[in-house]
Amino acid sequence: MSELLCQLLGERLTDRHQAEVESSPLGTDGRLLALYFGCSWSPACRQFTVLLSDFYGRFKEGEHGELLEVVFISSEEEHKPWQEFVGQMPWLMLPFQDKERKVKLWSKYKVTNIPSLIFIEGSTGRIVSRNGHQIIRDDPLGTDFPWTPKSFGEVIAGSLIKNSGQIVDSSTLDGSYVGVYFSAHWCPPCRSLTRVLVETYRKIKEMGTKFEIVFVSADRSEDSYKQYFSEMPWEAVPYTDEARRSRLNWHYGIQGIPTLIILDQEGKIITRQGRPAVLNDVDCKEFPWHPKPVLELNESNAMQLNEGPSLVLFVDSDEEELEPAKQLIQPIAEKLFAEHKAKDEEPPLLFFVAGDDDMTDSIRDFTNLPESAPLLTILDMSQRAKFVKDVEEITPAIVEEFVMAYLKEKLKPEPI
Repeated sequence: MSELLCQLLGERLTDRHQAEVESSPLGTDGRLLALYFGCSWSPACRQFTVLLSDFYGRFKEGEHGELLEVVFISSEEEHKPWQEFVGQMPWLMLPFQDKERKVKLWSKYKVTNIPSLIFIEGSTGRIVSRNGHQIIRDDPLGTDFPWTPKSFGEVIAGSLIKNSGQIVDSSTLDGSYVGVYFSAHWCPPCRSLTRVLVETYRKIKEMGTKFEIVFVSADRSEDSYKQYFSEMPWEAVPYTDEARRSRLNWHYGIQGIPTLIILDQEGKIITRQGRPAVLNDVDCKEFPWHPKPVLELNESNAMQLNEGPSLVLFVDSDEEELEPAKQLIQPIAEKLFAEHKAKDEEPPLLFFVAGDDDMTDSIRDFTNLPESAPLLTILDMSQRAKFVKDVEEITPAIVEEFVMAYLKEKLKPEPI
């Protein structure tokens, strides 16, 4: 992994005294890396840095001290505030001048909120958890190191509650499809989704399919939780079981709500995009909503553009003409999905086709895209960057060439 790690982080990192440190030794078996994304101007980052420093100091003094290292990856634009901020940090950091690598890392790990702490295995690069901040909060002594991901059955184990007050054991979920629903009453999009989800739940149950939903509350008080849960016909993790609710959040890397994750009968993830799946399939004809390599861009899934780089083929046509457009990008989308699924990784791109409507017009305006159609683009909203292929005719070969050039970093980005 040392070679791969050098490609990821560069051959040399620095410490807070600006001394160079080789990165290759960090790629040894059994070692975890905590990638800390943040910046000095964020009060939340300044507060989290203190918390992480306390954890880091305790952990380094323990029996596994040599098996964890933190690497800070800043979004700072100016050197002086960066230098002052990292001077408080006892760990390693990406050199300030390595701005291109910084952008790649923020994009690769789809960082949209800061502070963000992502644990990866040093020897394989595999993501252990996207919610490292919750790990260090819930396990301040590092007792559960290396925080190996557990099965759904292990994470959910315990009592569940129905809104009638009836208590059931989590083992009743065995053999069922399960929706793990992270939501809260204070969140308007959550309440809107819940109303639709109640009908979806009813329809799937009437189909005779073994399907259950488990509500994992992010409510700010038990009264709000009880009021909200009274609207739900499924089960919930008890509000008082904060440890299990937190464990589910970091286990599934929850970055925002509402989030609905659909699991198969063995507890393995089918899709993390349960919300757009439910909204786009009100008759539940496509349940359990296995991911599609290519999606039609609409209001319910447009939020996914903010989750990572996305290829969007804009066509000047009505809905009936979107299917031929899908066929142009289907081959490379299926190829990338299969390659990364085999490695238990998320694909580096999402794939969409977009017709001619008000929503896509808004996206074109926001990203300052040409009016021409068809128009092949890759949009990276988090980095405010775009890549455009404006040609008269688009073929599967042109799409694949465009995608491969992007993945090999041969395309020059334009600002959004």
